[in-house]
Amino acid sequence: MTMTAKALHPSEGLSHDVLLAGGRPTDVLALATATAPWSPALQVGAALASRWGSLLTGCFIDPSLTVLDGAESEPSAMSLLLDIPAQDIDNADAFRAFARSHGVAHASWVVARSGLARTLRQLGAWHNLAVLERDMVDAEALTELLGEALLTGRLPTLVLPPQWDRPARFARALVAWDGSLEAVRAIHAALPFLRDAERVILLDGGRHNAAERGAYAPRFEPFLFLARHHIEADPICADFAPGEAGAGLLHKCADVRADLLVMGAFGHSRLRERVLGGATRHVLAHAQLPVFLAH
Repeated sequence: MTMTAKALHPSEGLSHDVLLAGGRPTDVLALATATAPWSPALQVGAALASRWGSLLTGCFIDPSLTVLDGAESEPSAMSLLLDIPAQDIDNADAFRAFARSHGVAHASWVVARSGLARTLRQLGAWHNLAVLERDMVDAEALTELLGEALLTGRLPTLVLPPQWDRPARFARALVAWDGSLEAVRAIHAALPFLRDAERVILLDGGRHNAAERGAYAPRFEPFLFLARHHIEADPICADFAPGEAGAGLLHKCADVRADLLVMGAFGHSRLRERVLGGATRHVLAHAQLPVFLAH
């Protein structure tokens, strides 16, 4: 799997607002299973890349390969010979033209011949954000396949609900905060989205992970962190009953009319069950708004 694109330097007209930590432009990966018309993930990925001055990679995954489970799954000999339509393989020029029409100067097109989890893990090594559609996998396989991709790919991911057809403008972002490292990573990785938002709501669900963090470990203060990045967050509190966090988060999103949910993706280690935590599973299965996840 290869890609070529001219690297941009921060001095080439990019402001600090479109840079991630480390002073590098974001590299956006958009996954798709259809090219005619261009699927929602490609539309949103192009809009974000244009806004942030990012490099954009469009990656086509044949639908039959999304059923491969497990991070170590390899496609069979038969799957390597799948009759992928020629237009999907040879769409590099069309994709670059599509990206240019959205204001993206540098775009690449790749075709994956491995499962979703392995593809995300490979491409995640040189991208800052993945955009994908929740229904690119079968509903029954959602937890395992998408969860595997998120946990092993270690790539912040924007998951779009089915049939998403709205502009990639997220005016009201709700941030789920509970003191966990996953929540910290999600807030940090979501800074480009939070800077663009007209309103940021920080839902404080309590510091349930204080023991895990350790009594003497440095303490992350989300409001102070966001303020240092010129983001003012409105606080709301919630204390969800065990097993109700996922549903509670979605209810709060509806209450404040959020059009983006930012949260940490919880899951067990590979030595245990390779599945997402209950709240993340519920949100992924039922969210009707885009969800930004980091693990």
